[in-house]
Amino acid sequence: MRKKKKSEFLTEVELEFMTRLWELGEGTVRDVMAKLAPERDLAYTSAATIMRILEQKSFVSSRKEGKTHVYNALLTKDAYQTRFLKDVSAKLFDNTPAALVARLVDDEDLSEEALNEIRTLLERRVKNANDRNNI
Repeated sequence: MRKKKKSEFLTEVELEFMTRLWELGEGTVRDVMAKLAPERDLAYTSAATIMRILEQKSFVSSRKEGKTHVYNALLTKDAYQTRFLKDVSAKLFDNTPAALVARLVDDEDLSEEALNEIRTLLERRVKNANDRNNI
C-alpha cells in the first residue's frame, strides 16, 4: 500500500482549525472547538480527527497532559500565508507576483484607506531594499 503524500496546504476545514489554534497559541481539541462558530455543531471525535490529521501533515505537534493532548502550531500563520501566496502566484499568475498584486489593487471594492495602506507597505519595502543595497 502506498503511503499518502503529505500535503503542504490546508483544506478549508483544516484552515479553520489552524486559524483558531493560531489565535490560541496552543490548545486542546476542546479549546479549539470553543473558538469555532456556535453553529459549527461538530462532534468532539470529528474535531479530534481533524487535529490528528493536522499533526500527521506536520502542521501541529502535540504533547500529552494527563489524558489530554495539547496542540501547538509548527508553522506560523505568516509562514503559511507566504507558502500559499507563492503557490497561487506560481499556478494562477504565471509566477509573476506583480500580476497577483495588480489583480488585487484592480479590485474596485478596495477602499481608499486600503489602497493607501498598500502604497505605504510598498514604499517601506522599496526603502528597505534600497537601504540593504547601499550597505
